[in-house]
Amino acid sequence: MDNIKNDRYYLEKIISDIGFVLDHTKNLKKEDLTENEVLLDSILFRLIQVAENSAKLSSNFKRAHSAIEWQSINGLRNRIVHDYGKVDLTIIYDTVVNDLPNLYNYLSGV
Repeated sequence: MDNIKNDRYYLEKIISDIGFVLDHTKNLKKEDLTENEVLLDSILFRLIQVAENSAKLSSNFKRAHSAIEWQSINGLRNRIVHDYGKVDLTIIYDTVVNDLPNLYNYLSGV
């Protein structure tokens, strides 16, 4: 079967979603998030997907890669999903600009 849903499967989905965000946010300015509703919506959707797929990774995988703040990824997802109208765009901007490139580079090497 080619669609086995194991750690590799979920990892590839996470890397793909992060890559999508990074490709579409080159030279991102914080104002872009308030001025471009479609871009913001797309970023939030992909961040939710990253968290959803992260939650499906095995405990062994997460333990082996404990440098990643798995709980923070899920926490951001919860804030987006449950407080959508109140999402702090500074946190989203900082996540996209500072955290996602590092996470992408780390996970791409796994």
